[in-house]
Amino acid sequence: MWIKGLKSYLYTIKNEAPYPIVDLEFIKIKAIELEAENLKFQDFLRNLDSLSLDKKVFELFEAISPKIECTDCGNCCKSLIVNIDETEANNLSAYLGQSRATFDEKYLDKGESGRMVVNAIPCHFLVGNSCSVYEHRFAGCKEFPAFHVPDFNKRLFTTYMHYDRCPIIFNVLETLKIDLAWQSDSE
Repeated sequence: MWIKGLKSYLYTIKNEAPYPIVDLEFIKIKAIELEAENLKFQDFLRNLDSLSLDKKVFELFEAISPKIECTDCGNCCKSLIVNIDETEANNLSAYLGQSRATFDEKYLDKGESGRMVVNAIPCHFLVGNSCSVYEHRFAGCKEFPAFHVPDFNKRLFTTYMHYDRCPIIFNVLETLKIDLAWQSDSE
């Protein structure tokens, strides 16, 4: 027995946009399915006006990210290689009460160019799915997934590196396809 008006209400819910999607297994599977489509979409994005695209991507990020709890997965901390500068290393080593030499030995690698990166994946500071030094985390961690940084269409490779494991990236990009009325068979 249907309650008057309930059927139309259920129909409306059934047809709402399914975003945000947070099921990590679904995202992984969908990323594989959409690999060819996403390569075409990247080509399409590279040809768009950078300022307009940046604005749209930032708006989507602002709308979608509050609906996703990052500590449900912590995948960024499980897969990112973060560059660190001297100031960041000094600040975190001081916070941890360690000498810089001890800190560097435990947590950092230096490339031939002198650039420093965290020497472990997942990150040493990930506890469960949360950052144990969150207030003192590195700039690269703070800016991820970098949807607020200009020239989004010049960072598509690095963004799509995390498409299969970051619900924010996945949802922003899939919503962007819809909002731009992009069709996979378009060039």
